[in-house]
Amino acid sequence: MTLSAHTIQTIKATVPVLEEHGETITTVFYKNMFNDHPELLNIFNEANQKRGKQQQALANMVYEAAKNIDQLEVLLEDVQLIAEKHRGLQVKPEHYPIVGKYLLLAIKEVLGEAATDEIMTAWEQAYGVIAQVFIDLETDMYQEAKDQVGGWDGFKDFIVVNKVRESDAITSFYLEAKDGEVLPAYHSGQYLTIRVTIPGEEYMHIRHYTLSGPSNPKQFRISVKKEADHEPYGKVSTFLHDHVGIDDLFEASVPAGNFTLNEESNPITLISGGVGITPMISMLETLATDKSDREITFVHAAQNESVHAFHPTVNERIKDLPRAHYIYGYDQPIQQEGKHDFTGYVSEAILAKAMKPDAIYYVVGPVPFMEHVASLLATLNVPTDQIRYELFGPAQDILKEAQVVS
Repeated sequence: MTLSAHTIQTIKATVPVLEEHGETITTVFYKNMFNDHPELLNIFNEANQKRGKQQQALANMVYEAAKNIDQLEVLLEDVQLIAEKHRGLQVKPEHYPIVGKYLLLAIKEVLGEAATDEIMTAWEQAYGVIAQVFIDLETDMYQEAKDQVGGWDGFKDFIVVNKVRESDAITSFYLEAKDGEVLPAYHSGQYLTIRVTIPGEEYMHIRHYTLSGPSNPKQFRISVKKEADHEPYGKVSTFLHDHVGIDDLFEASVPAGNFTLNEESNPITLISGGVGITPMISMLETLATDKSDREITFVHAAQNESVHAFHPTVNERIKDLPRAHYIYGYDQPIQQEGKHDFTGYVSEAILAKAMKPDAIYYVVGPVPFMEHVASLLATLNVPTDQIRYELFGPAQDILKEAQVVS
């Protein structure tokens, strides 16, 4: 479907309204949709719903789609990011009409008389176009996931073959396919979408966890931080830490994600905070396996030594790389006179040590950490296109919020 000039003009006219009422609309949308279709709670992250993160992310996406309805191609990167997560979650074409119905009803409910027939017709047409973009892209992704060597469709059973405590907060789970089949290759930085059934819970729980090791045709490794165990936060991570052991099963879909290690020759700086080390250790191990001669700087910040995961591994891999450097520090170190390079937060001075012309900067960690690092990189005049980041929750623009230079 091609939108008419009049429809485009009508959609653009709603942009100020969406900016003001967007989160209210998406909050009403999710409430009504789950009330009528509770089965969708098997797909959506309950914790993100209760924290309002998913509502905010959807509101931002609707706003950007309206603002750019005449040039949706500018949203391609955002669309690809969301589509990757949808493919991991197994969002299918039949879900889109349900979403469309309740989104339009929410717009009508929140805006009341301001939601004229003209506006509602325009949004119905616009949603159809936007949904088709996602459906087409995700159809290709599903086919590619299934057709690759070792690929599969939907979720399949995995058995836990090893469980290793990496720190006081993080535990690794080594997984092999129950059917014994070879596993598909993946890129360092991608994640595994797992689905677990927790005894006593009405709905299944789905989470994305970074694959924390290099690609291995026999085995996946995910490394999970145990979050606070009060409801609903940390429900899955607590279950994995406390109740899942060797020989237990859970389900997973084919690895997904577009936060991946680039294969160019640029210098690379990996900057992580806390559990954000999981994609970085995968990237570092891949670089070491490939005997890379790139300039590599690995920067990590942790609260203290007890929660610093993979420290021995990073030390060993750095030794295997001829042009690699390791900088790490703690906010509240246990050993004040320890070997760490800094105390407190990552500073401009620390990042200045990691500066290289044309370097690519990968940033992962808690959102405040990433915003802090992004602001420092802006101060150091690092262009936006040299900064890459990954969020463990719903999408938001860290670079924009941190006002990084373009």
